[in-house]
Amino acid sequence: MSYQVTIEPIGTTIEVEEDQTILDAALRQGVWLPFACGHGTCGTCKVQVTDGFYDVGEASPFALMDIEREENKVLACCCKPESDMVIEADIDEDEDFLGYLVEDYQAKVIEIKDLSPTIKGIRLQIDRAMQFQAGQYVNIQLPNIEGTRAFSIANSPNEEGVIELHIRKVEGGAATTYVHETLKQGDELNISGPYGQFFVRKSDDRGVIFIAGGSGLSSPQSMILDLLEAGETRNIYLFQGARDVSELYNREIFENLVKEHANFHYIPALNAPKTEDAWTGFTGFVHEAVANHFENKCSGHKAYLCGPPPMIDAAISTLMQSRLFEKDIHTERFLSAADGANGQSRSALFKHI
Repeated sequence: MSYQVTIEPIGTTIEVEEDQTILDAALRQGVWLPFACGHGTCGTCKVQVTDGFYDVGEASPFALMDIEREENKVLACCCKPESDMVIEADIDEDEDFLGYLVEDYQAKVIEIKDLSPTIKGIRLQIDRAMQFQAGQYVNIQLPNIEGTRAFSIANSPNEEGVIELHIRKVEGGAATTYVHETLKQGDELNISGPYGQFFVRKSDDRGVIFIAGGSGLSSPQSMILDLLEAGETRNIYLFQGARDVSELYNREIFENLVKEHANFHYIPALNAPKTEDAWTGFTGFVHEAVANHFENKCSGHKAYLCGPPPMIDAAISTLMQSRLFEKDIHTERFLSAADGANGQSRSALFKHI
């Protein structure tokens, strides 16, 4: 059994299978409803139901309050139709977003390597090429672990049939612990993608600032490789933050790119270098490195931030103080379930949700 869900104001109707969420069906049919966590904890995919019956699903009370439920608001990532429906959604259309269909893939682990003491690099061979936009992510189903986990794609879209991931071990995290301690070369996994609307606005010819912390380097790495492979001539800056040299992974990749491309600039920052690191680069947090490099004058650029929420918030504050407007700052937060439950989907420094 399936149901017809009409999405206003665009007037598009999608077919939703029984026990399928509205969001999943929409993404697989090329309708990109706004979303972030995909698991009912952030509230980004909130829509208004104007007709029909439904199961609200396991939406967090933080993301969907009781009064909103009474007003027939639902989270598209959790809501499952029980009849034909009509919903109203705020869909932002961007000329630079390619909107590839979400599909399912079979993947085989072809490489696992230590990128840092806390981050593994995983390369997957998938059963067919996946069209994705640099900056997007995939969902992975791991054995004996409930639900899927999202990981950003680190390689260039031009590398067909391969997906590279950077996965940091989270203390107490069942999925990341499995990846670090159990996953082995040759294992097969089910993945789906591409997801996400974190991408470079290529139609904007201003210089680009990337700010990355921890395994948040994955998306910027993909985006930078994609830009440089396409012959991009605008100035591209990568600010990579880490604790010490051992955590400053893939440094050699970016140092080589600096030698090959006069318009690419790499500024690593360590906030707690060890004596044995003999560090001569910038010492401090990554947002401080941005302020120092641009002397608090970041206007005339687009910025893309990827990493943990505290880093994102500090970087947003620095950029806004450095004369960059909200519309020119794009973020991809690496959220835990706890972050989502506390509404950590968007910086409080931005004026609206």
